[in-house]
Amino acid sequence: MSTKAELYDVIRKPIVTEKATMASEHNAVVFEVNIDANKPQIKEAVETLFGVKVKAVNTTITKGKVKRFRGQLGKRKDVKKAYVTLEEGNTIDVSTGL
Repeated sequence: MSTKAELYDVIRKPIVTEKATMASEHNAVVFEVNIDANKPQIKEAVETLFGVKVKAVNTTITKGKVKRFRGQLGKRKDVKKAYVTLEEGNTIDVSTGL
């Protein structure tokens, strides 16, 4: 069992986009997570912090784009998202915050 601070290091923030809202209709919630976090860690963090039962965790890594900033080339950071599917009857309200 991890401490609460370590669990908040795994889950960074909820993602509220049009696609994430569509996923919530299928009992799923989308979080930005630590790039090094694996699926069992994400499952434990969500179950402990929110008191829900997790059915499945799917992850995706979006590579950072190369963009110009004041004429200089820069690179955005890589972002890992976790699509967490909850068991029937469990919900997380991401609009209230963590």
